[in-house]
Amino acid sequence: MKRQQAFLLGCIAVAAAVSLAVVLPFIEYVLGAVVLAYLLMPLHGRLSVRVGGRVSAVLLILSSVVAVVAPLAFVALRLYRDMRALAEGNIDLQIAAVEATLAEEFGVEIEIEPWLRTAGQDALDLLTGSVGDVFATAMHTGMGFGLLFFLVYYTLRDGPALVEWTKEHSPLSREISDELYDQIEQTTWGVVIGHIAVAVMQGLIGGLGLWLAGIPKVFFWTFVMIILGLLPLVGAFAVWGAASAYLVAVGDTANGLLLAAYGLLVVSSVDNFVRPIVIDRRANLNPGLILLGVFGGIYVLGFIGLFVGPVVLGVLVATVKTYVEGYEKVIESVPDAEAAASAASDDPGPLDAESGPIDDAEDLSETDGLADGADPVE
Repeated sequence: MKRQQAFLLGCIAVAAAVSLAVVLPFIEYVLGAVVLAYLLMPLHGRLSVRVGGRVSAVLLILSSVVAVVAPLAFVALRLYRDMRALAEGNIDLQIAAVEATLAEEFGVEIEIEPWLRTAGQDALDLLTGSVGDVFATAMHTGMGFGLLFFLVYYTLRDGPALVEWTKEHSPLSREISDELYDQIEQTTWGVVIGHIAVAVMQGLIGGLGLWLAGIPKVFFWTFVMIILGLLPLVGAFAVWGAASAYLVAVGDTANGLLLAAYGLLVVSSVDNFVRPIVIDRRANLNPGLILLGVFGGIYVLGFIGLFVGPVVLGVLVATVKTYVEGYEKVIESVPDAEAAASAASDDPGPLDAESGPIDDAEDLSETDGLADGADPVE
């Protein structure tokens, strides 16, 4: 039996290694499907009651395409157009005013337009690359998103059954399994939902400040701030800080200073006060761990690492916490078991009505002798 088990475990290890090699090129899309399905699961539970599970999954996937993919495609296209216009010299900025301010305030005479054209051409070359690279990237991205939505569909349909199956076949007790899954649920909800909610709030508030300050293309920069708001350390400051500096550089000092004050007092307060309440307390994670998970996840997995990195660290913390608490429960239950065993050993056993406790060995020997028809041994 042990040889059979060892053989099966070896087969499982080999199959797992080969499966990992197959999935690894699309691992970010697989993890993205898990995150997106997790976000849509509450809506799927309510909508499937009315229209059915399959129709609900399809409708939610189409809604996700409109809500996520379409804005990202718009930003990418707009960024490409801006870089192309910058490389061609069509710069919609007050370059002369910035150069005059630099010369007047710092005594530095510099021509900014050639530098911006060079930077725009470099960025354009980086975005486009060769025709072969663009085609390969487009193919990989198209296959990845197709796989993502395919996995989201089946995760929405079969996800709860899979979770229940893992609980039933887990070597842990049902109580410990439920506790572990609850902690993972809180961590995931706090990280994923909290990050998105705080980023959207911060981007919208920052966009309002840009609009009041007269910055052009407010909708585009608002969406950029929402994306950057997912980064706890950088956040929307990269946009409103640069915008306030630009306003000061072109001579609009009042609006520039007001935008800077608005960003420090209002926009940053979302990151400094709302984020710890929404994310840190809900996820039960130290802010340092969340920051480490975000940047480590981005480095390893790209954009999806924003969510997966902190969740992975949160799962580790939840698992260690469950192990420690479960182990303490086992240790506490040992004295009770020993006391019960000791009480059982002190039990005098059956009593004879006249002579008290009966010796088991003597009673058995006498019974055996009588059963054989022999006289009791004297």
